[in-house]
Amino acid sequence: MTDTDLTTAGTDWRAWQESWDRQQEWYMPDREERFRIMLDMVEALVGTAPRVLDLACGTGSITARLFDRFPRATSTGVDLDPALLAVAEGTFADDRRVTFVTADLKDPDWPSKLPYDSYDAVLTATALHWLHSEPLAALYGQVAELLRDGGVFMNADHMIDDSTPRINAAERALRHARMDQAKGDGTLDWAEWWKLAAADPVLAGPTARRFEIYGEHADGEMPSPAWHARVLREKGFGEARPVWCSPSDTLLLALK
Repeated sequence: MTDTDLTTAGTDWRAWQESWDRQQEWYMPDREERFRIMLDMVEALVGTAPRVLDLACGTGSITARLFDRFPRATSTGVDLDPALLAVAEGTFADDRRVTFVTADLKDPDWPSKLPYDSYDAVLTATALHWLHSEPLAALYGQVAELLRDGGVFMNADHMIDDSTPRINAAERALRHARMDQAKGDGTLDWAEWWKLAAADPVLAGPTARRFEIYGEHADGEMPSPAWHARVLREKGFGEARPVWCSPSDTLLLALK
């Protein structure tokens, strides 16, 4: 099925899931590599049957890869986006290993909605940059409380080092040139994917609610990896550092 066929896909949730992945890969061609390293570190630190909190889970991309690699894992997916949660819930409808929770991570009481009091791992990717620094720091404190001793938190996201403006500009120019080439070859971008979702009879309602919540795009911040590591240590983690990076993104790991 091609991206242009999705308006007739109805409840073919796998098609929506795969289309979301392709759209995200347009922005992050090394997306699968960061997921691989993330799961490598899960295995190294908490084993192959972890209880995982998929934070700001979206369509469940992390959970899908978690189950492919670790069939005995369990997952709780948390998000506020009704459209992306609809895709996640449809994709995993028959899978008892995962529970999805609708919650606003800026609400101090969101952990009370979770089915478990503690987790082996909390994982998130390309999601928390919509938070500003102060609420993100508060969220890191809540994550620390949810992890058992020896538990691991990983955040793969855009983390910008403002001390290297020329490097940043050169990297951005090359990345966007490659994105423009892929766009010319028919790849969907963010706005086009959401137009398809808004036109689908099943996702139209959740998509409308999504834009009522967020607008076109949430406005957050992208502090440096050093900022993330420092704040995580301040919030109760014993160790924190990058375990993977690209010229624009970082996978930062914190150990309770």
